Amino acid sequence: MTLATTLCRASVGIEAPLVTVEVHLANGLPAFHIVGLAEKAVQESRERVRSAIANAGFEFPARRITVNLAPADLPKEGGRFDLPIALGILATSGQIPAEKLENQEFLGELTLSGAVHPVVGTLPAVVAASHAGRALFLPQQNLAEASLVSQAVLYPLGHLLQVTAHLSGDAPLEPSQDPVQSEPGYAGLPDLAEVRGQAQAKRALTVAAAGQHNLLFSGPPGSGKSMLAQRLPGILPPLSEAEALEHATIASIAGQDFDPANWRQRPYRAPHHTSSAVALVGGGSTPRPGEISLVHRGVLFLDELPEFPRHVLEVLREPLETGQISISRAAGKAEFPARFQLVAAMNPCPCGHLGDPAGNCRCTSEQIARYQGRISGPLLDRIDIQVQVPTQPAETFIDNDPVPEIPSARIREKVIGAHYRQLERQGCANAQLENGQLERHCRLDRECRAFLLRAMNSLGLSARGYHRILRVARSIADLAGEEAIALPHVTEAVGYRRLDAGASVY
Repeated sequence: MTLATTLCRASVGIEAPLVTVEVHLANGLPAFHIVGLAEKAVQESRERVRSAIANAGFEFPARRITVNLAPADLPKEGGRFDLPIALGILATSGQIPAEKLENQEFLGELTLSGAVHPVVGTLPAVVAASHAGRALFLPQQNLAEASLVSQAVLYPLGHLLQVTAHLSGDAPLEPSQDPVQSEPGYAGLPDLAEVRGQAQAKRALTVAAAGQHNLLFSGPPGSGKSMLAQRLPGILPPLSEAEALEHATIASIAGQDFDPANWRQRPYRAPHHTSSAVALVGGGSTPRPGEISLVHRGVLFLDELPEFPRHVLEVLREPLETGQISISRAAGKAEFPARFQLVAAMNPCPCGHLGDPAGNCRCTSEQIARYQGRISGPLLDRIDIQVQVPTQPAETFIDNDPVPEIPSARIREKVIGAHYRQLERQGCANAQLENGQLERHCRLDRECRAFLLRAMNSLGLSARGYHRILRVARSIADLAGEEAIALPHVTEAVGYRRLDAGASVY
């Protein structure tokens, strides 16, 4: 036999398109060529495959070998094609039965000794192979994340000899029967009860968690803004299995370690303010996910918000609305999901002490305006809840017998209840309600409409701001277990749109 075919999967964004690996042996001077838009790491597989076959005890054919990775216009990268290329060579040279390669897919990088090493982006390949109804042979180290796909037929491998013995019938392998079973857990997450005082900020955090709203804390240094943000994942509802699989897929593409114990926890990331726009949204010659995709379905915390370069913050505007990011490069285009909850913190002025009763602020009005102006109006308009976090009295911290704070577990119960009410009513969180859904699920009575009209005129709110007030009011009503939005819910929601405590809507 001079031609054999094996199947593999490439990695393009969060997709794993099928790649047909064709191996042809011809007479002539010994040579080894790989064609089909293969980048350098794929070209280097020639040496890895040659050594792996020889060190596994097989004969490497001294003939002209041509490997075609089809489709030819699809970029291929990484070492994932080593295993199917090696099996194709062994099949064409008659050392393993070629017919056994049918209706199966292979994925793995080979070492010079023939050991099978893990590859990045396994999970999308597992999902695609499962949907196609094919079994997948993959590295043993990738089995944990691959087991998230309960219907997949998986054969974990540690060495090339294992798969050749299986295909030859000498030592058949059994498919893995160990799907991931994990209950949502919150172990290790910081507790909200550790934050003393700040009742208003905690209330805003609870509302934001209930409806998955974007949130901005403004206050002096040391007031607890970062502590509050770090405790948001502990009161959020757990990821559903479908949501957890989405996030795990992105983590697999990025090459992150997989931990089955916490795969249903909401992710939390806090990039430094020196991060670039590419670091946030993703990019590169071969597009890779950025922070907003790595935290998909979780919390993105931006501390010292005005310190981020303005052009970096502006790239967040589109994904905040659409929940996805599209990255175009000359070599191709990739789309990544980016449905995240933004939590930001900032000081009210450069020194951070604006409004301090002790009069410690030395900033001029121009400095304050320039500092606050680093955050554009369109971005601020996309943040549903804006709340001040004042410095707490000293008695709050040095009291020997403080009032017990409410733990995260109790708050989480209320948040989860509100979350499930939203799913039953509209199938999504309140922050994701479309305009048509707002009309059905956020109806206001005459008193609420009159109050909201005064608020819009007084605060100069845009149509987007109006819709966000409705969404927040809906979340407040859900926390209270109310079917209809009442005036107290609207009043509280309007209050979250006013960073200036002196603003009045009356």
